[in-house]
Amino acid sequence: MKKFSFLLLLGFLMVLGFSGCEKKTVGGAVQMHWDRDMCERCKMAISERKFAVQIIAPKTGKAYKFDDIGCAVLWLEEEKIPWKKEANIWVTDAKTGKWINARKALYVSGAITPMAYGFAAYSKETLPPGSKVLDYQSIVKQIEKIEQSNSKKVKAY
Repeated sequence: MKKFSFLLLLGFLMVLGFSGCEKKTVGGAVQMHWDRDMCERCKMAISERKFAVQIIAPKTGKAYKFDDIGCAVLWLEEEKIPWKKEANIWVTDAKTGKWINARKALYVSGAITPMAYGFAAYSKETLPPGSKVLDYQSIVKQIEKIEQSNSKKVKAY
């Protein structure tokens, strides 16, 4: 019986040791499965690597994935997410495809994006010269206006 207990304890410690090797950072962007992960709001497959967004729940680390910054912003409102101000929001840089903090990103309008909200995110280093820059709060307001306008058009039919 002592040998069984010892082997059980040894097995438990090995599992514990190996599980500690996986590097997870709560709040950081998680791996995307391009063309398989679905947008949390519109349910389209996320394939455009230069416009993807992730919202990470601050306490649980659960990742919510989106195909366009417009879907992410509207999802936060529509779902009445209580932790939206604390959420870690990541967006891909439209030039490099690397994850950058969405609240610190520099946005340019007029891009052709998956859901036609038209905002591309850049870091200071990748921002195209001469671009008219918008911050996160500005694009949130513009996305909300676009959605209100779309809702009025739908009701008119």
